[in-house]
Amino acid sequence: MSNTVIRVEHLYKQYKLGVVSTRTISHDLNRWWHKVRNLEDPYLKVSIENDRTKKGSSDYVWALEDINFDVQQGDVLGIVGKNGAGKSTLLKILSKVTNPTKGQIKVKGRIASLLEVGTGFNPELTGKENIYLNGAILGMTKREITSKLDEIIDFSGVERYLDTPVKRYSSGMYVRLAFGVAAHLEPEILIIDEVLAVGDAEFQKKCLGKMKDVSTQGRTVLFVSHNMSAVNSLCTKGILLQHGKVIKTGTATEITDFYQKNAIGLNTSKSWEISSIYENINPLQIKLITKDHQPIEKILVTDEFGVEIIYKVNNSNYKPVPTIRFLGLGDEVAFATVNPTISSTNVAEGIYKSIVWIPANFLNEGHYRIGLSISTLAPLVIHYNDNDCINIEVIDDLNAPTRNEYKGKMQGFVRPLLKWENSKI
Repeated sequence: MSNTVIRVEHLYKQYKLGVVSTRTISHDLNRWWHKVRNLEDPYLKVSIENDRTKKGSSDYVWALEDINFDVQQGDVLGIVGKNGAGKSTLLKILSKVTNPTKGQIKVKGRIASLLEVGTGFNPELTGKENIYLNGAILGMTKREITSKLDEIIDFSGVERYLDTPVKRYSSGMYVRLAFGVAAHLEPEILIIDEVLAVGDAEFQKKCLGKMKDVSTQGRTVLFVSHNMSAVNSLCTKGILLQHGKVIKTGTATEITDFYQKNAIGLNTSKSWEISSIYENINPLQIKLITKDHQPIEKILVTDEFGVEIIYKVNNSNYKPVPTIRFLGLGDEVAFATVNPTISSTNVAEGIYKSIVWIPANFLNEGHYRIGLSISTLAPLVIHYNDNDCINIEVIDDLNAPTRNEYKGKMQGFVRPLLKWENSKI
């Protein structure tokens, strides 16, 4: 395998839907009858695509189909895809939590996995006892584990609860200790699922920093996340899964760009029906418009455009405060804006329209989600909140006129044209 530490060849994983049991006597007899006649197992035929949004005709589903890839020593591999794409199933097979239905994996080196809260922990044992247990599972001696104990405790920040059974830990404490154990016991391969989302922002930053340290030491990291900025900043290579199949491999930026452009549908408007579930304020429509108040389909960096919100006030006891948020395709908020022109008194029942204008040469090139909230501030009542109302792509037309000599993608979410002063001194 030379420098290849993980090789996945023609990997398949099948699950039976419905009841807990995975076998029946009739299925076993049918399998036996096909086997004695040297025929293929009838339940291992790959036919229907594993799309969780559609009802199939079979009781069996392929979570993974014909997965093939290699991982080199020192690679930081990001695995991305929608929920249900097969990411966690793949990591469970690599971690030997479950076996593949067909195919094989070859692994060179010790693997430490953090797949979900509490993985590998005995809830009845204390935090300290679980550190030694996990180290022993990795094949480390007691002396080796003890030499790393202070680093693990300091990183996880749970020293006060170290002699307390972990069943009494919060989910955040669980993850802190579990990641500290996995990252500091020096496995050759570190596998991390989306579980880091449980931790707070400060701890997530520590984890990403530690994973970068691990990769620079020649060890290998496999990282599953829906946070595209984290994948880009941490990973060197990427794999995109869809319906249990590898759709694309490449560098991390190639994969995240492809995923954002192709796996997430773009739209410039969204409408709601009048419904009793919106008791006080009913959103009716959000759409993007040009400066001439026409619907807009293509957004350039150099364009001014508006976000128009139409809503119905059903209760005059509330004063609606619309808020618009621009987010990256992860959960990073680029910026938010609140309607400042609010009447000091409650508004009458009826239908209202609010427009916020986004100036030209403000947004950076890239993909954005637009979220909408409609609230009342005093007392605080959230009437509607959704971060996925609109998905857009802002592009930089290299031929468009601009006061800025620079063209192309810049760092960050925004690239405003600000006032600069120059003088010779």
